[in-house]
Amino acid sequence: MLDRTTSDPSLAPHRHSLLGTIDSPADLRALPEHLLPEVVSELRGLLIDTVSQTGGHLAAGLGVVELTVALHYVFETPHDRLVWDVGHQAYPHKILTGRRERMATLRQKAGLSGFPKRSESEYDTFGVGHSSTSISAALGMSLAARQRGARRDVVAVIGDGALGAGMAFEALNHAGSMDVDLVVVLNDNEMSISPPVGAITNHLSRLLSGKIYTTMREGSKSALRGMPQLRHLVGRWEEHMKGMLMPSTLFEELGFNYIGPIDGHDVHALIKTLRNIKDMPGQRFLHVVTQKGHGYKPAEGHPVAFHGVTPFDRNTGELRKAASRGLSYTQIFGAWLCDTAERDPRLVGITPAMCEGSGLSLFSKRFPDRYFDVGIAEQHAVTLAAGMACEGLKPVVAIYSTFLQRAYDQLIHDVCLQGLDVTFAVDRGGLVGADGATHAGSFDLSYGRPIPNLIIMAPADENECRRMLTTAYEHPGPALVRYPRGGGPGVPIDSTAPALPIGRGEILRHGRGVALLAFGSMVKPALDAAETLGATVANMRFVKPLDGALIAELARAHDLLVTVEENTIAGGAGSAVAEWLAGQGISASCLHLGLPDQYVEHAEHAEQLAACGLDAAGIAAAVREADARRFPERARRAGDDADATETTSGAP
Repeated sequence: MLDRTTSDPSLAPHRHSLLGTIDSPADLRALPEHLLPEVVSELRGLLIDTVSQTGGHLAAGLGVVELTVALHYVFETPHDRLVWDVGHQAYPHKILTGRRERMATLRQKAGLSGFPKRSESEYDTFGVGHSSTSISAALGMSLAARQRGARRDVVAVIGDGALGAGMAFEALNHAGSMDVDLVVVLNDNEMSISPPVGAITNHLSRLLSGKIYTTMREGSKSALRGMPQLRHLVGRWEEHMKGMLMPSTLFEELGFNYIGPIDGHDVHALIKTLRNIKDMPGQRFLHVVTQKGHGYKPAEGHPVAFHGVTPFDRNTGELRKAASRGLSYTQIFGAWLCDTAERDPRLVGITPAMCEGSGLSLFSKRFPDRYFDVGIAEQHAVTLAAGMACEGLKPVVAIYSTFLQRAYDQLIHDVCLQGLDVTFAVDRGGLVGADGATHAGSFDLSYGRPIPNLIIMAPADENECRRMLTTAYEHPGPALVRYPRGGGPGVPIDSTAPALPIGRGEILRHGRGVALLAFGSMVKPALDAAETLGATVANMRFVKPLDGALIAELARAHDLLVTVEENTIAGGAGSAVAEWLAGQGISASCLHLGLPDQYVEHAEHAEQLAACGLDAAGIAAAVREADARRFPERARRAGDDADATETTSGAP
């Protein structure tokens, strides 16, 4: 991917002698300030070393190394609360807060989470993974401290992308009207709202956060309180002068004292400014400009590629290629989208800040006028699609399952209630491996199923995914195709294959006694389990509407119906089958397999499935256990036969 050599100092392995003495932020604060640049260098090196081995989020963390050091150096964490937004930039925070020696376990089973997690450390004040929650949570903590009479600083660190979401502005608007001590740090790493920064702007930031300016500002307010006209004039002058020099007006209008922009890679300037801010009362907004991937040349040159990475060669930046498993479902969606857009000029593609992740990169280049990235604004994305559908366009919303949760009201009220023609391509359905519980699409079948007018499909393989997308697009109403992260079983794709008949499943294997009703990604392990069970397997395809005729046929011909889904059991596809049977007055023994009523922690995807009993061995074991409960005498005889066989085979 990159042509780099070890002659670049950013690619050389780092020693961590000074960092090795830091087991907590208290140890960091005990160091003299002149040593902090060395801490920064070692911390950045350890971050690169770690992620090159484990994979994970890299570029965002590299951009906030100096900021992380400065925050923990100035504020008395964990007494002072530090709240990270999204959390993919929090690896340096983990290293400084007693988890340095465990970084090699990052995102692995029983290892460190890739995101801040309250159960992992007292320094992780708020569990995150989704965007734009930090200011709301930090405001809540500050109000709670006031209620309890505690004196502490609360700091929210939010990125410029996350700041664009409505929730962040709701929190800013509320915070600005409250009498609380709250610091919001904007990590601006795209230069999207910033003028160039340097010595002048750093000086201005220190000046505007200093005691002289603060005293004059607050003192003038008191002195002029009885002279409203003059006070208004002075206030207008102050706003005018600051507005000429920096983008402060918006945040000042929201009630915050704006300081910045400041160079986020000057640790001494950060410390000076943060110390001044710490002594200021009320709501403070610090604007910090950083570079994503800073200090590692491959990440600086390719910040998107190094946002979330697989393991890579630390010396060259070359990503280590995993064994190819063919096209991923995301790639299949991207190809289908472009092919369909070629044929239908009404198609528009919408994503909430997930162009690459959702497979829209090629579409955005080929059809730029029909591509809409709305930023981290899932609610807006869905209602935008609804408005487009009202005017005859055919919007396709590409969104992760876990992010669609954030637009649930819009899905119900703005799209489905009106029966609008919107196609939802829902990626990352089911478990997602190392990203863990915050990003797992565990609930979409359950939260989508109760919504009237919504068709829900789950493909068993690559070709079926493409056919389902066509089915959803051709349906003149809301439809959702839910597919997993990664690839499928390797079925060849026929781009000319027609749409599927809505509400029709298929029997893939005929057996006796037990019928496995598998949904989406569970079809393959169900087929594998059926080989040992001698069971029938049905690919149900549709969660809504169900294939009632197929369910009735299977119920008549089998003793036990087993539903299998990579979704929470509560309210999911298995519940739909049971409800349908009850509604038809059909008595059938049922076993429902799916995700348990708990959050599934990060691990390899295969490990997660095995832990949930959703691999082939787990499915077979669950069926045998259910069969033993239903027919204990038969199970006892089978056990006796097995014991006898073992005794015979062991005889001399």
